[in-house]
Amino acid sequence: MTVRDYDDVPGTYVLDSRTYRKGYHLNMMLMSLNAADSRAKFAADEAGYLADYQLTDAQRDAVLERRYLDMLKLGANVYYAFKLVSHDRQPPQVMYGKMAQPEMSFEEFQQMMISGGRPIDGNRRIGETKGDGNNG
Repeated sequence: MTVRDYDDVPGTYVLDSRTYRKGYHLNMMLMSLNAADSRAKFAADEAGYLADYQLTDAQRDAVLERRYLDMLKLGANVYYAFKLVSHDRQPPQVMYGKMAQPEMSFEEFQQMMISGGRPIDGNRRIGETKGDGNNG
């Protein structure tokens, strides 16, 4: 597998040539939520709707359990995953909080952002220790 310069940035799940194929069906399902009739079918029977797509068990479970970070790890495009949080009529901060490590509630995520966001130390490169001042 080709190593990319962004592979060692914590929390980075880039939809690139390595992940696009594994997420294809997941992304097609998420994008289907653009259509009102698809949203209605999904709302009526989520598991049944997902059966129409060639999702892996892990992808299906991530959608049903609204595990957004797992969706990204399984090849979802973050913008397509946003279709699901929109379908649920939730503000985007709900998805962002669920993708945070550790997971945060809407209120916790909102307060973190109001307070200036996550500190950069320890979040630039995998292996960097917090406060070491190393920019990678």
